[in-house]
Amino acid sequence: MNNLVYQGYLARKRFGQNFLHDSSIIEAVVAAIYPKPGQAIVEIGPGLGALTQPVVERVGEITVIELDRDLAFRLSRHPFLQSKVNIMQKDAMMVDFAALSAERRQLLRIFGNLPYNISTSLMFHLFRYTNAIHDMHFMLQKEVVNRLVAGPNSKTYGRLSVMAQYYCQIIPVLEVPPISFRPVPKIKSAVVRLVPYTTLPFPVKDLSKLAMLTRLAFNQRRKTLRNSLDNLFSAQQMEEQGIDATLRAENVSVEHYCCLANVLAKRSISQN
Repeated sequence: MNNLVYQGYLARKRFGQNFLHDSSIIEAVVAAIYPKPGQAIVEIGPGLGALTQPVVERVGEITVIELDRDLAFRLSRHPFLQSKVNIMQKDAMMVDFAALSAERRQLLRIFGNLPYNISTSLMFHLFRYTNAIHDMHFMLQKEVVNRLVAGPNSKTYGRLSVMAQYYCQIIPVLEVPPISFRPVPKIKSAVVRLVPYTTLPFPVKDLSKLAMLTRLAFNQRRKTLRNSLDNLFSAQQMEEQGIDATLRAENVSVEHYCCLANVLAKRSISQN
């Protein structure tokens, strides 16, 4: 059988499709999510329903977001799932999760086996809606999970680490070998839990400042902060915030990035 064909369906590379089929991994993921009846459960990218069906068996009904028209149609004709899933046939990047939460009148519990090619951009989209989200469980490329949980002074620590840890507590759940998927990917995967903070540990007044700072710093991560952020801060201004200007982007904590973002926000207010 063609490795790209699974359950009579041809996986589409442009959607980054790899379908989970390992029953022990499926059970472990569903147990980690621990869905309960009455909760607003949302699955991104249900695919062939490997996780969808066991979750529905526990909760009765869920909302699924599926871009692939053929897979959405297949779910709508599924003998068990068709009456239990609310199918949104659209790109998850275009979904207003705040509106979805308001419609359900509760915080969302989101999960999914995310395509490798959009996982990072999709998480940045979801971070905009953390006030509408109770928690998230995602199957991701292991490298992405490593970046999510990385701390300062690590090569894997980057902009995604800072922004994710600003919004969420992040807990690795389990590793998933390539053989658990069809077609078999060339990379390892892992499941991670992201729980948005109800009270942010380091609140930032203007998140666009934090986004800009981290982009500037990590796009030039080989440079010292004195050079990468020289258009924004002098070495003395950084030292006033307890930051050594000779450090590189990967050596600076989430807290210190938030301090610098607040300095920029305050400066913008005073200039207006």
